[in-house]
Amino acid sequence: MSRTTPPRPLDVSALFPELAPLARTAVRLHPRPSTPTVRDSSIGGPLLWPADEPWPTCPDHDAPAHSGLAPDDVRLRRRILADGWIRPRAEGADFLTPEERVIVDRAVAKTRIPQDGPVPLIPVVQLYAADIPTLPRPAGTDLLQVLWCPFDHDEDHLPAAELYWRASADVTDPLPAPPEPSVIGSDDYLPEPCLLHPETVTEYPAPHELPGELADRIEAWEDEQDPDDEDPDDEDDIEAVDYQYDLSVAPGCKLGGHAPWSFSDPFPMSCPECGADVRPLLTVDGSEWDGGSGSWRPLEDAEYDGLHFLGPACATRLNIGRGYSMQIYVCVSSYDHPHVQNMQ
Repeated sequence: MSRTTPPRPLDVSALFPELAPLARTAVRLHPRPSTPTVRDSSIGGPLLWPADEPWPTCPDHDAPAHSGLAPDDVRLRRRILADGWIRPRAEGADFLTPEERVIVDRAVAKTRIPQDGPVPLIPVVQLYAADIPTLPRPAGTDLLQVLWCPFDHDEDHLPAAELYWRASADVTDPLPAPPEPSVIGSDDYLPEPCLLHPETVTEYPAPHELPGELADRIEAWEDEQDPDDEDPDDEDDIEAVDYQYDLSVAPGCKLGGHAPWSFSDPFPMSCPECGADVRPLLTVDGSEWDGGSGSWRPLEDAEYDGLHFLGPACATRLNIGRGYSMQIYVCVSSYDHPHVQNMQ
């Protein structure tokens, strides 16, 4: 099923014409639980990987054992919790049985787990140009694959990602099953298998990136239509529209578009190899919408009224830095140069 973002509450470029030349298209990926194959665009699904090509591993995690979690325990815990939350129970009763509680608690207790050789990277994203014709890619390729090490790296507390571009027609003998790490650093970095439902939307820069005078005028406009200043008994009142959360950058996993600056002001980023500019390629987000960005909730998901963290908004079960997102930027001069990662 496709996913359809509701029309924006208003045409902000009509109110502020200076925004029009700053518009960019982004592709919302809309991951939803499924059983993708190697021929599908997916998050957390299998990759179309040549059988004769070594599977990538993390050189920073090559010890014979690591402190962490077992992937199978993490998956079992998720299933138990999902079943427990929706199961009828008496008021005040634990939503888990004593036996389930033991399994759930054990699954998040980090222990020293043996690993035979360097930790294999985990498949995170696979994108086919056949599904997303605007996929940025080197000439002659039609497939992007993103994998990462399921441990925090450096001071950024992000998993270290690797990018691979391929010509899918060249993969005539796919790897039947990739190696899986016996230990991961966090259950936040283990995606659930999801098919994607790409949709193109228009974005405008986050307020952090706007010229100061324009940002001030937008903020003044927001204050003027704030419902807190209206009569709460007036049925004609309309819900306030927030530029950052309703009109600028789409939440959730997406391709391209603008950077979702949030807790920090924009700072210069450049290619670590040649110093050229970098541009947003991919955003990995654990939630497609939340209480502040509910206007981006797809029409097809409007009827869901269950627990947010068990619903379509959180299908991947990923979590970046306590609810932020991970952006991957690529050099404007060469896809062969190292990418840049950031969290916002």
